[in-house]
Amino acid sequence: MRFEPIHSLALALLLLFGTCGLSGCRGSQAESKNENRAPLPSPTPVEVTTAAAIQRALPRFIEATASLAADEQTDVAPNVAGRVATVAVDLGSYVTRGAVLVRLEDADSRLRLEQAEAQLEQARANVRQAEERIGLRPGQPFDPARVAEVQAARAALDLAEKQLRRYERLVESGDVSRASYDQQRAQRDQLREQYQAALAQARQAYAAVQTARAAAEAAAAQVEQARKAIRDAVVVAPISGYVADRPADIGEYVTPSSKIATIVRTNPMRVRIEIPERSLGAVRPGQSVSVNVASYPDRNFSGRVVRLSPSLNAASRTLIVEAEIENGEGLLKPGQFATVRILLPESQPAVLIPQRAVRAEGGINRIFVIKDGRAEERVVQLGQTEGDLVEVKNGVAADELVATSNLDKLRDGMPVRQ
Repeated sequence: MRFEPIHSLALALLLLFGTCGLSGCRGSQAESKNENRAPLPSPTPVEVTTAAAIQRALPRFIEATASLAADEQTDVAPNVAGRVATVAVDLGSYVTRGAVLVRLEDADSRLRLEQAEAQLEQARANVRQAEERIGLRPGQPFDPARVAEVQAARAALDLAEKQLRRYERLVESGDVSRASYDQQRAQRDQLREQYQAALAQARQAYAAVQTARAAAEAAAAQVEQARKAIRDAVVVAPISGYVADRPADIGEYVTPSSKIATIVRTNPMRVRIEIPERSLGAVRPGQSVSVNVASYPDRNFSGRVVRLSPSLNAASRTLIVEAEIENGEGLLKPGQFATVRILLPESQPAVLIPQRAVRAEGGINRIFVIKDGRAEERVVQLGQTEGDLVEVKNGVAADELVATSNLDKLRDGMPVRQ
């Protein structure tokens, strides 16, 4: 019984030394493994090409997107109804103003013209006869005193007036009886009535002349109408341009409500863009405009601002600006989507780098600045482009070197070899 405490103490000591021995063994094994493990190798430098960021005065502009439109577009319809006899153009044809597009059948119109011309000749003959009755020459103004019957009646009346005045003196002297005087006065009154009747007949004859002339004018109008119907059977281009549509075919019956062709004038082209309210003071007619389209990515088309809307869009607070774009080669087409830039008068300094130095991922633009043999990743905000250069608004200074190749292999802090 008295040896039990000693036995318990020996057992505890044994366990303690066993644990320490095991820990020492494990520690020795770990140290042995660490001594045998090889050190991690340094990353292999990535070969890159570089370019220095440059600073220069960059022209500023307002950029927007819009669709190109023809300078003028017109749907052509005939002035008269008829059947299409010939078609002179096709889709894509270039026509000048006045060029024939379509001819309609005009046999009926020509027959009506012949009838109208015959009626006009008869009406003109009636005018000549009516004028001859009163001795009126073509173009001469009417004066009833020049009519022969009126002149004869006037001469007889004048003679009777003289005779009556002579009788008045003879009656006073007693050389002529009162009865003779009264007879002479009655004759004078009768001649006066004949003169007045001659005047009335002359005026009636001139009224007949006017009626004949009016009939001749109406006949001439019928002739001109018949001639116009023949002219209208030939449908011509109202403007110079390209045929964008030509639905009329030979044999088709068309009316004035039928479209036979659509013509567009494509030089210059028009483009409408909306500019923000804050840029109103920077835009005015005559400013230079450049247009770029996907069909010709390496080419800019020049133009100028020609019109500004007098008011802003109340909803968007933008101003409509219309520009004309030179299209002498006909490369631009109505409906094309275009990027439009309005050049502003002032230039501002900007830092530019090659566009190939930018890696865009998820709407974030990154570049790698090379310093002391390593790549520094920087998130940047881009601005305008100029050729193959792009403006960097932050994140890089002039003369700093940026990587322009193997961007997909670079990471922040990675060693590089130029």
